[in-house]
Amino acid sequence: MSAFDKRVSLSSPLPEDDRIMFAVPKKGRLAAKVLEIVNGAGLHHVRPNRVDVAECTEVPVTLVFLPASDISRFVSEGNVDMGITGLDIIQENQSDVDIVEPLNMGKCQLAVQAPVGAYTDILQLAGKRIATSFPTLTADFFNKALDVANHPENKVEIKYLSGSVEAACALGLADAIVDLVETGTTMKAAGLEIVGKVMDTETVLIQNKHTTHAPLVKRIHTRILGFLKSKSNSMLTYNIPRERLDAAKHITPGGRSPTISPLDDPAWCSVTVLVPTKLLANVMDQLEDIGALDLIVFKMENCRIQP
Repeated sequence: MSAFDKRVSLSSPLPEDDRIMFAVPKKGRLAAKVLEIVNGAGLHHVRPNRVDVAECTEVPVTLVFLPASDISRFVSEGNVDMGITGLDIIQENQSDVDIVEPLNMGKCQLAVQAPVGAYTDILQLAGKRIATSFPTLTADFFNKALDVANHPENKVEIKYLSGSVEAACALGLADAIVDLVETGTTMKAAGLEIVGKVMDTETVLIQNKHTTHAPLVKRIHTRILGFLKSKSNSMLTYNIPRERLDAAKHITPGGRSPTISPLDDPAWCSVTVLVPTKLLANVMDQLEDIGALDLIVFKMENCRIQP
């Protein structure tokens, strides 16, 4: 029995062979957002209290709630068909998976940070102590940056920490750290600043390269993509004088073209079009400036939109 089978069997019978296994974070800053994507894709489920396995009620999918740091390993080496985790974790674990889709969230950078004013260049950290939760990525970065192959005296001392990495310098454990930076608030509160960037990272949907359920995995991917597009776009409908329709089309061209419907008054028509949600306010202002009336925005729950 594999490590994964043992983990599942502690709380629930193993799922049937015709179900796919989908690993999602069980806790942490992204867990709630991932759960929103799962539900938005129609993967409705009931998760019993203190149980890390939940079967979806309408599709043959079993959700497995795992630590985000473990997900890429299970997708790469186990019987898990797909999962959601960060690019940084995939590279740290050196997991051999297919990256199916960026999920447009969790964007940040893995950066070298040091006390403000202490260092201005990566080269100054040669031989220093570096604390991190990403020892593999950190070692690779410094070995290359400091040319350790030719100058072994430059090798840094890496101290692994599973959490609270930002406190390592203040508490005398390290000279610098390598940790994720999103807004920079935590970094600044700890009196640190960025000295160098290891990599940019974000949350992605991944797939086991050897899954035996490729058609269903593709279907779940399509559902997730539809949900993400629905969250980033809104449906806008408005009335416009026909003589200004060309100008309106220029403002709201839509995906392929807007839907144009006649009104009882032949001098007017109704336009329905998809608009990126972040642009809505400006688009509506521009439409009003050319005479559009009765502008109404509809939020979408899901969609199927071809690029």
